Amino acid sequence: MILIVGAIIVVVSTLGGYAALGGKLAVLWQPFEVVIICGAALGGYIIANPTDVLKRTLGAIKLAMKGSTARKHTYLELLSLLYQILKLAKQKGNLAIETHIEKPEESQLFQQFPSITSNTVVMTFLCDHLRLMTMGSEEPHEMEALMDEEIETHSHGQQKIAGALQTVADGMPALGIVAAVLGVIKTMGSITEPPEVLGKLIGGALVGTFLGVWLSYGFIGPVASKAKQMYEDEDKFLHCIKSALLAHMNGSSPQVSIEFARKVLYAEARPSFYEVEEAVEALPPVA
Repeated sequence: MILIVGAIIVVVSTLGGYAALGGKLAVLWQPFEVVIICGAALGGYIIANPTDVLKRTLGAIKLAMKGSTARKHTYLELLSLLYQILKLAKQKGNLAIETHIEKPEESQLFQQFPSITSNTVVMTFLCDHLRLMTMGSEEPHEMEALMDEEIETHSHGQQKIAGALQTVADGMPALGIVAAVLGVIKTMGSITEPPEVLGKLIGGALVGTFLGVWLSYGFIGPVASKAKQMYEDEDKFLHCIKSALLAHMNGSSPQVSIEFARKVLYAEARPSFYEVEEAVEALPPVA
């Protein structure tokens, strides 16, 4: 929603300012300039990126439009889930959580936290490393190295999409120049026409430069930047899990473990100590 509001502000400010100066909006209607610029940008994007990036591009744009799921209430759910899991592991041993992580969709423990169970990336990361714990992995530094590697790999894969969009944004002004040059070539073929005809043709050609810069800095670049920020926010779920599990493996109580996890969150979305305490106290007994 915020992205749409921003786009409206860009359009109204640009076109409204142009019209207020006495410019004629009809002159800006150059559909073939749009075809040249956007078509070349799309073709270049397809050439430059592997299939997996192309498939996930729409998802990145949707994420930028919808906003990240990394909000205070979602983090609170994750911390509560971690507390329940670690409390069970502390009371009955790591093997007690095995039945829950093998079929989390059937586990009453997991189903208390729908915002987390619906996140495939978070659930896979959590269950995989809990499974390693139940299999006897007891070296925190080895687990930390493994989790760091997985987080880095996941982050790099996500950032490839934001980087690809940013590359398109960087190239749009140059493609605008290409469209403008083609417009000038067309104009030179009508050099014998009267000034009013030439003026219209030259104005249409210059629209290409305008569109390239406008689309780059007004739309595509901001979307790429927003997607990058959203992916960084999503990565915090994994860092949160990592901190809690490592604290547990080092012998900390569930309360201390989730406090370690809480501390890695960004301040603007981090639940307070008392909010977490109130949430875990309201949880049903683990079974």
